[in-house]
Amino acid sequence: MSRSARPAEDVLQETARSAGLVALGAGVAAAAVTTAVVGGFVAAVARAVVTPDRKRTERVPIHAVDPIRMTVTLERTADTELQGRYSLWFGGGTGHMRVGEVLGTTDTSVTRRIIAIDAGDPTAARRGRWGGWFYLTPGELDVPVEDVDVPTPNGPAPAWIIRADDPDAPWAVLVHGRGVTRAETIRAVPVFRAAGYSVVLASWRNDGVAPRSADGRYGLGSTEWEDIDAVLRWLAGRGATSVVLMGWSMGGAVVLQTLVRSRFADLVDGIVLESPVVDWHAVLKSQSQLLRLPRPVRKVAQRLLRTPVLHRLTGLRQPLDLRELDMVARADELHVPILLMHSDDDGFVPSSASHALAEARPDLVRLEIQTTARHTKLWNHDADWFDARIIAWLTEVVQTSKATRAQ
Repeated sequence: MSRSARPAEDVLQETARSAGLVALGAGVAAAAVTTAVVGGFVAAVARAVVTPDRKRTERVPIHAVDPIRMTVTLERTADTELQGRYSLWFGGGTGHMRVGEVLGTTDTSVTRRIIAIDAGDPTAARRGRWGGWFYLTPGELDVPVEDVDVPTPNGPAPAWIIRADDPDAPWAVLVHGRGVTRAETIRAVPVFRAAGYSVVLASWRNDGVAPRSADGRYGLGSTEWEDIDAVLRWLAGRGATSVVLMGWSMGGAVVLQTLVRSRFADLVDGIVLESPVVDWHAVLKSQSQLLRLPRPVRKVAQRLLRTPVLHRLTGLRQPLDLRELDMVARADELHVPILLMHSDDDGFVPSSASHALAEARPDLVRLEIQTTARHTKLWNHDADWFDARIIAWLTEVVQTSKATRAQ
């Protein structure tokens, strides 16, 4: 959820405005009319949950850019004030810069070093989009990259392939989150290459790169897993025998569904999850509370998603039951080691479900917690911490698990 993904709270806030939430109770006299308005709002909320957002709104005010000193001054937020390396898009998405350490702050602003201006003239920019992407293409890592198309149920899905020197190396499949593309996952390529893995950077339906599904809606993991299953099938056809899946945010939900549904799950020796959606109920509850939506709105919207016929109000082709995506409740179905990394100040996907999954399966889950890294930005905030946790887990856990399974 980071080309900087447009936060779901923004989507729901606009949905609330467009659906007339503010107007409710402001003079609607007839009960029938009130019911229709409320019903329409509930349907709009449910539809927002599963509709890919194609708008890339630039919401962070840019106060000043100094191209000589290579500094940018932004509005101070929980994200922009954090140390680390991040991306800033501007000019309607045509401009892009990478920013580094915080050089100074005031109560309302933060000044950061500009590492590089990749496109556009930032001196004219007044607003931008903050995001966790840092690399735009894997070629920036100076590694050999192959472009391939993986056959999926909706058609060929583009993927980047980065092979290890060893033709028999294990594979890592990197799965991006909601509202972004495979470029989000480039950050993890160096650590997996250092560990001796070949890497697939996958795309999946409705992400703007892979083919669109028939309904053009998110399945929140319940349908997207089929595209990662297709990647496993593609790898199996090329002799792969060991795969680690890694998913960010909603990509974590996709990876978990792949593990419990795929015919090729036996290839998977481990899973890495970064800021993952383990239970959608927790996400929607958190966002609803943040937006002060009445609890019945959230509950009815969830019921709408899973009710046959009524689900069509959201544009979904098939009903979507969020209870089936609750991997804390389904924890006993997990069967491979899991490295779960989350920040307790995530701001979008609460870490509570990650803690609950670790408590439910302490035999499989290694939980690594940050406190000030925000959502899907653990690498950005502290790349050394991020890489060290993955390397240690691959060495200590996955290799041991593979050896045990081979006996």
